[in-house]
Amino acid sequence: MLTVWYNTRCPVCDAGIARQKRRLIEAVKAGRIAFRDINAEPAALAGYGVSLEDIRRRLHATDADGRLLAGADVAIAVWKATPGEGWLATLLGNPVALPLTRFIYDRFADLLYGWNRHKGRW
Repeated sequence: MLTVWYNTRCPVCDAGIARQKRRLIEAVKAGRIAFRDINAEPAALAGYGVSLEDIRRRLHATDADGRLLAGADVAIAVWKATPGEGWLATLLGNPVALPLTRFIYDRFADLLYGWNRHKGRW
């Protein structure tokens, strides 16, 4: 199972995950993917050395093998599981594009994190 940890206090993050949940309803019902609010379980990934602030800054997930994913790698894993979005995973997750995908995701996540902190969404 892919378990995605995200920050429900971020309106952009919450809206994006709500959209994915709707697209992945069958996978959620079947237990192939889960979306969890890190604010409800702030120490959930402490065993991986991941803090609450890390997850508020970037998406994190654990896969079926217990491996930790972060940032763009989570988005790619979710796109792979989402009907009609596998092409995004292929396009943005290929070995040539992946470094740029990660860079752009990280810069956007940094801006979003700063905006949320400025707005007091913690």
